[in-house]
Formats: sequence, structure tokens, C-alpha cells
Amino acid sequence: MAKQSSKAAAKPVFVLNGPNLNLLGQREPEIYGSTTLADIEKLVKARAKTLGLTVDCRQSNHEGELVDWIQEARGSAAGLILNAGAYSHTSIAIHDALATLDIPIIEVHISNIYKRESFRHHSTVSSVATGLICGLGTIGYELALEAVKSKI
Repeated sequence: MAKQSSKAAAKPVFVLNGPNLNLLGQREPEIYGSTTLADIEKLVKARAKTLGLTVDCRQSNHEGELVDWIQEARGSAAGLILNAGAYSHTSIAIHDALATLDIPIIEVHISNIYKRESFRHHSTVSSVATGLICGLGTIGYELALEAVKSKI
């Protein structure tokens, strides 16, 4: 991917989270830990600032809304970090929307999807993502920001 202009770098990095991630800190803490989505957003915003980036963090339980935001990223974002949750394994619509982007896309999973149920071992997102970070916990979001920064 070619380097983007400094004007593109002035655009925010979209950080999109899919279904059930609003329940982080409450849902399956043995898998996802006790960190909440609000905590992750604070960490991401702080790390973005140190990297000279801005972020636009959003979460939805609705596939169509995620697709709309991905399409919005086409003209409004410097990069995209996506934890599509369960939609990672099932959504052709999200895959197709991501395929239209010409910005860095980093797929993030808090847990190691390859150590979990077999249906989680395949991601429809991975084939159109620039990179994948999984199994490192919430630090994966910060690492994804570093990856986006290196690609823009």
C-alpha cells in the first residue's frame, strides 16, 4: 500500500467494535478480562495522542451499522481498527465493505481465536485486512494503532 498524504494522516483512525463488546468487563472475564470498552477507548485515545493520531471509537451490536461506518471510513478515516466480534466469523457484508477501503485495516481480537471453538478459527475479515492481532488482550488495540501509524 502506498504512503498516504499528510492530509490523510490528519483524518482519525476509526476504531470499530462489534457485537457484545459493550459488555467487556462483565461478559466472560476469564476470556476477555475485566477491562471495559470505556477503559479500552481511554487507552486507545492516550496512545493515539503519543503517536500523533486521533481516533474515532464506535461500537454497535448491529451488522448494518458497522457496514455503514466502514463505508464512511472510505473518505473520512486514515485507517481502520476493527474488532468485529462474532461478525468476524460470519459476515460477508463486513468483508465486502472492507474490501472497498484503500486504507490500513487492522483486525483485532482480545482472545486468541485459534485456541477457542473451531467455528472461531476462520475470519471473513482477515483476507481483506492489512494485519491481524489476536490473543494479546486489550494491548492489541494499542499495537493496532502502531501498525496503522506505520502504514499511513
